[in-house]
Amino acid sequence: MVIEEKVVIVTGAAKGIGLGCARKLAEDGATVFVVDIDFKTAKRVERNIREEGGEAFAIESDVSNSNDVKEMVENVVQTTGGIDILVNSAGIQRYGSVVDTSEDLWDEVLNINLKSMFLTSKYAIPYMQQGGSGSIVIISSIQAFATQKNVVAYTVSKGGINALTRALAVDHAKDNIRVNAVCPASVDTPMLRWAADLFKEDQTEDGVITTWGKSHPLGRVGKIEEIAEYVSFLAGPKASFITGTCNSVDGGILA
Repeated sequence: MVIEEKVVIVTGAAKGIGLGCARKLAEDGATVFVVDIDFKTAKRVERNIREEGGEAFAIESDVSNSNDVKEMVENVVQTTGGIDILVNSAGIQRYGSVVDTSEDLWDEVLNINLKSMFLTSKYAIPYMQQGGSGSIVIISSIQAFATQKNVVAYTVSKGGINALTRALAVDHAKDNIRVNAVCPASVDTPMLRWAADLFKEDQTEDGVITTWGKSHPLGRVGKIEEIAEYVSFLAGPKASFITGTCNSVDGGILA
C-alpha cells in the first residue's frame, strides 16, 4: 500500500480511466473522493470500493464550473483535513474540423477537458502547500503529440493539458508538489465505445475496437487498469524525482 492514508481527489471517476484510477488508489490504501457530474454512478463506485475494503466518498461536481470546484475541494478538506493527491481525469471527445466545429462545441470541449484541470489545480494546490507536499496527475492523450483528422477541439485541449502540466510543475516544485501527465492511446472506455458506435457502419462495436487496436504495435487497445497502474505510480512516493513529464502509455503507437 504505497499511498496508504493519503487523501485523493479523482475527477471523472464514475467511469472510464477515472474509475480505474479511483479503484486502484483505494486498493493502494488511499481515501478516494469519487468526483463526477453523474452522482448516481459515482455513488455506485463509492459503494463498490467500500465493499472491496477501501475508503471512498462520492461528490457531485461540474468540474468546468468554478463555484462547483471550489465547493468540492472545500468539502474534501472539511472531511479529511487536507489533500495529498489530485487525479484529473474528466474529459469528453467531440468531432469536427475547425470549419465544422461550432463555437459552443469548442467551448464545451475546452471547458471540460482543459479549464477543469486549471480549476481543480487552482483550488487544490493551496491546501497541498499548507500540507507541505502534493502530487497531481493529469490524464491527457497521445493526441497532444499527434492528431487524427476532425478532432480539432479535442486535440487542442490535450495539447493545452500538457502545457499546463509543465507550467504547474515548474511553478510549484518549490512547494514540493509534483505534476505529471499521462497520455494514453486508445483505451477501452465508455468514451471509446461511444466513438466506435458512432463510426461502426456495418461493423459491430467490438469489431471497430479490435480494428483500432490493430493500429497499435501491441495489437490491441489499452485497459483502464493499465492506465491506473501508471497513475498510481506517478502519484506515489516511488516517483518522487519525477515532475513536469508527459508520459505516453500507448501500446507503441507513437513509435
